[in-house]
Amino acid sequence: MAKVKVYNVKAQEVGSMNLADDLFAIEYNEPLIHEVIVAYNANQRQGTKSTLTRSEVRGHAKKPWRQKGTGRARQGSTKGPQWTGGGIVFAPKPRDFSKKVNKQKKRLALLSALSQKIRQNEVVVLDKFAFDKAKTKDAQSFVDAFGFKGNTLVVSDKNSKETILSVANIPTLDVEEIARLNTYDVVASKNLVITQSAIKSIEEAYAE
Repeated sequence: MAKVKVYNVKAQEVGSMNLADDLFAIEYNEPLIHEVIVAYNANQRQGTKSTLTRSEVRGHAKKPWRQKGTGRARQGSTKGPQWTGGGIVFAPKPRDFSKKVNKQKKRLALLSALSQKIRQNEVVVLDKFAFDKAKTKDAQSFVDAFGFKGNTLVVSDKNSKETILSVANIPTLDVEEIARLNTYDVVASKNLVITQSAIKSIEEAYAE
């Protein structure tokens, strides 16, 4: 088992804990992680774009002027795409972009991404992440104490209202509950901070 240091919000070492190798030291599976992230991004798309084709725009199909003799380009209808207010060529229509990925793949991709983050020393384990009052200053002090550069995600078992409000005005800092954590969140975060309770929740949920 790998042993990691445990810190408090002031970046002071307060202990250590062991991480199960079968969950946090598995092989990096880039193709699987790519598949899961592509599916995740596709599932975020609403697919509600819709414009009118020439057969759907309001109006009639009457020829605007005779074919020859006017000196103007021949036209068959004012509903064509070359007219203002005309139809759109290959108009986008509502569609379903969703992709299905089974739970086993999602589970393996998440653990693989977490394991890689741990190997790259991009994971910090906290004893807890909570604030008694909703103060941005306290959350910024946490970022400054660790010297985080880039976007930082803090994963905990539960987030109080005060904690959520404390980080709301810091664009590079975000919080997430372990039940909602996904592979995309892990990969997209430069710095990943996980509380001890969140790690225990992972072990309880994914241990075989």
